[in-house]
Amino acid sequence: MSPTLHPDIRLGIIKLKVSNLKRSMQFYKDIVGLKILQATPTQAELTVDGKHPFLILEELSDAQINPRRSVAGLYHFAILLPTRRDLGASLRNLIQSGIHIGQADHLVSEALYIADPDNNGIEIYCDRPRATWRRDTEGNYIMASDPIDWEGLLQEAEGFDWSGLPIGTTMGHIHFHVKDLQKSKQFYCDILGFEVVSDASATMSAMFISAGGYHHHIGMNIWAGQDAPAASANAAGLDYFTIVFPTADERLHAAERLQRAGFTVSEGDGGLFVTDPSNIRLRMTVAK
Repeated sequence: MSPTLHPDIRLGIIKLKVSNLKRSMQFYKDIVGLKILQATPTQAELTVDGKHPFLILEELSDAQINPRRSVAGLYHFAILLPTRRDLGASLRNLIQSGIHIGQADHLVSEALYIADPDNNGIEIYCDRPRATWRRDTEGNYIMASDPIDWEGLLQEAEGFDWSGLPIGTTMGHIHFHVKDLQKSKQFYCDILGFEVVSDASATMSAMFISAGGYHHHIGMNIWAGQDAPAASANAAGLDYFTIVFPTADERLHAAERLQRAGFTVSEGDGGLFVTDPSNIRLRMTVAK
């Protein structure tokens, strides 16, 4: 019987390696709406609330910028806004910035897509009420990529000034290019304890998993190719992502399962680290 993660787990800090820290700080401040918490010449912590880190940026002096969909690793990380009005205000700011904007109505959520200067994908989205999410006969959440109600979003935010990401913004989910869907499922579901909530492996070479019935905490695809190469050590992109466990015991149990399965778990940077089958680093921390 597969383990089940505690329903109150959530995603935490993401750390990115970037090629130009000053440029990336400006982008995440002006375009995304984060604030600078603290910075050194090579690293910056960005925040939503002015108190807690949300995103860490570290500059690599010899950073290599990979084309999108070329290696295993980050496809996008997803910033969850509290209200649809907030999403409309963010859309207006993105339009004014002139950046290229992708968009999709996923039925469970409405989403905007952009990329940072190092080709790291970013989703900014708002969930629809959970009571409206539907499942098919096999238990998969029914999701789509329909055109978004662009004008409706802008009307929702009419007269509402954008001043950055609002309090209540969280790291909603993260989506990866993986080397192998089944090996990734074994790691994240059979060992860690996530549940498959939408298996689209046969139709779109993707799978979505979550804890606590969320529409997805992690998306996985093989759009960079089956057995896609791992990014080089000096590549701009994801350094690690974080799962926050509600208790120390819950984290301990997860770490023990990983170790029994042959994965090395090590301590560092305020958490426990493990590397998944696609060479993606996971940091595990405990809620404070």
